[in-house]
Amino acid sequence: MDQKTSSITLFQALLPVLILVLLLSFNVTVYGDDALGGSNQFILLIGAAVAAVVGFRNKVGYNQMIEAIGSNLKSTTGAILILLFVGALAGTWLLSGIIPAMIYYGLQILHPSIFLPACIVICAIISIATGSSWTTSATVGIALIGIGRALDIPVGMVAGAVISGAYFGDKLSPLSDTTNLAPAMAGSDLFTHIRYMTHTTVPSIIITLIVFLILGFFQNTSGAADTAILLTSIKESFTINLGLFLVPLLVIFLIIRKTPPLAALLAGTLLGGLFALIYQPNLVAEIAGATTLSVISAYQGVMNAIIGEISVTTSNELLNDLFSSGGMKGMLGTIWLIICAMVFGGIMDAIGGLQKLSNALLSIAQSTFQLFASTVASCVVINLTASDQYLSIVLPGKMFNKAFADKNLAPENLSRTLEDAGTVTSVLIPWNTCGAYQSGVLGVGVGEYFIYAIFNWLSPIMTLTYAYFGIKIKKIVS
Repeated sequence: MDQKTSSITLFQALLPVLILVLLLSFNVTVYGDDALGGSNQFILLIGAAVAAVVGFRNKVGYNQMIEAIGSNLKSTTGAILILLFVGALAGTWLLSGIIPAMIYYGLQILHPSIFLPACIVICAIISIATGSSWTTSATVGIALIGIGRALDIPVGMVAGAVISGAYFGDKLSPLSDTTNLAPAMAGSDLFTHIRYMTHTTVPSIIITLIVFLILGFFQNTSGAADTAILLTSIKESFTINLGLFLVPLLVIFLIIRKTPPLAALLAGTLLGGLFALIYQPNLVAEIAGATTLSVISAYQGVMNAIIGEISVTTSNELLNDLFSSGGMKGMLGTIWLIICAMVFGGIMDAIGGLQKLSNALLSIAQSTFQLFASTVASCVVINLTASDQYLSIVLPGKMFNKAFADKNLAPENLSRTLEDAGTVTSVLIPWNTCGAYQSGVLGVGVGEYFIYAIFNWLSPIMTLTYAYFGIKIKKIVS
């Protein structure tokens, strides 16, 4: 390793990364949101091919590269299995009515006098339940924008509250693809990552809530924030009661008790299927394509929710997109992205590229704060150039992994920083897929909601503040 690390130049190490970023930027321009359907993954393989050419010029063997890729893929085995179980859990929690129940009770806390902070709380609850900031904004977010207009509250302000809550929930939800992707890239595990993120995420959302409470005092609201139509539509399609919360409470209990993540998710999935049979028997039969519930249709209905795409049609168009799940199949895109990223990262590691880049970064980032600042800057720059939040996690995650380890910093430091700087800032950039999506769905320009998306621009500031003062910076325990 030392020989090839010294033989590769900094330009050669940077070349595959620069070409990758340029190709990804063009690819996102051409495909937009559809770039996540596979073209980005292929571009990662092109980047890997460029790295391989650099390796061959430096006499790094083909088998050596393949072995490095295999080692990389092996390290993501746990993350891939968790992703599959997360998809399965999301399916049974929708079918059982657990997710609809979270949304149903979450909507009821809405009140005109605290409309803006209520928007944050509602969107946070729904985003935690679904693991998707995009789905939250495209469903309840649209409804809240409409209510805000009726109350004469500036739409940019409402959109900022919706996005702040949605991304807070997305960051902390084990159902979120970015929340799974960040620890996979950094070498941490899902629930350690989530627990460690609360140190910066919770203060950020508290400050955001306080600011919106103050803003709310200066708003003259009129009309009524009536969510009765949404609540009625949910009740028409699902049996809703507080007993459904037993399953998520049990999963939370297992996580707190440090039960292995796969075991906790499996328990949640199986209990979700059981509760679907108890509370939503007709819906289970419908998903199975049967008229009545039998042993066969019960098995098919629950299994369909676990492995594939299901959707529940309600009388309200806003809720129909929300009440759909891709199951295990829906996670394959993220798994595909991880595999291709591991191919790129494996070859970069084999040719000594990552080591060379890490050494260069460490020579600049002499202090822990400078390393964190470099990571934050890289995430933001990739969001600006590659225009995709997933790539702002994948590329810095692979590039800075070794640098954090060399500084004796636990991998959850990196995974938290990737989320604080990569996931949440994507929506603040108009040409980023997230910024374009959110502004298009909510009908509010990025320039209008930017200043009010407090949680999103405060998060990287918070993580840098923690790094500067050495707060909650976990070291590797030998």
